[in-house]
Amino acid sequence: MDAEAVLAVARNVLEVEARGVRALAARLGDSFVQACELLRDAGGRVIVSGIGKSGIVARKIAATFTSTGTPSTFLHPVEGLHGDLGIVGRQDVALLLSKSGETSELTGLVEYFLRLGVPIIVMTGRPDSSLGRLAHVVLDCSVEEEACPMDLAPTASTTAALALGDALAVVVFQLKGFRPEDFALLHPGGALGRKLTLRVADVMVREGYPSLPATATMRESVVPIAEMRGTVPVVGEGNRVIGVVTAGDLTRLMEKDPEWSRRPVADVMTSDPRLARADELGSAAVRRMEEASVMALPVVDDCGVLEGVVHLHDLMRSGAV
Repeated sequence: MDAEAVLAVARNVLEVEARGVRALAARLGDSFVQACELLRDAGGRVIVSGIGKSGIVARKIAATFTSTGTPSTFLHPVEGLHGDLGIVGRQDVALLLSKSGETSELTGLVEYFLRLGVPIIVMTGRPDSSLGRLAHVVLDCSVEEEACPMDLAPTASTTAALALGDALAVVVFQLKGFRPEDFALLHPGGALGRKLTLRVADVMVREGYPSLPATATMRESVVPIAEMRGTVPVVGEGNRVIGVVTAGDLTRLMEKDPEWSRRPVADVMTSDPRLARADELGSAAVRRMEEASVMALPVVDDCGVLEGVVHLHDLMRSGAV
């Protein structure tokens, strides 16, 4: 195979798998809604099981549920039939994966789940299979073809199952009102945990930060702008922020107005500046700075009173992005 043939095979694999996932969207209906409601209302855990490639996908789905606020565990069907069924409780919900719907090891689990009264959701490529007929809810994750040219290795089918599992997890955590703060509690370590817990208050400059009245001249703004990395809040009555003046404002004014030094700050400032709150996530402040192409935001309280300034570089160094 030359380079072009290699790329052609790879592109075909991606197209086949993409078609398989797109087809799932058209098939979603009442059964998907029922499955989400069962998972949302589970008083215990979600017991996810499958064998072979389906088992690998099942492990990932269980991990996604757990990390998004729905306690879940993977149960190997063989180990389950040899003692591990003890982890299953009456308040649990079972989510079983099988391309054929005829996996004998899963059939053994189903009998136990039914005796215990555990609701069963089956994700399968054959809704009319043995497992499909025993389930409380069946989710059709069939694909027209595998990406494997010999139609042997599960490829498109496992991708479809993985995508459908993600859809379940995402809908369920939204039904449960799962928030970014909740996600942060479950991911305290590493860069992700830092991004989800860092607040503006953790990095903002609070002490000694200068501000200017609207009546100040632009000459009076030069030193504060230089000292404060290019952004100085403009305040009015009660120290409430009414604008900001930046190094860019000063530079543009100097280029076009020989009398720039006498101009009042009020003529040059941005009078409707973007602001930050001390208790908001640093990542949210970064997003607003990037949208507005600014390097800093004044931090204000509920009444608009200046509390400090937060800088983009400080947020980035602290792991907000």
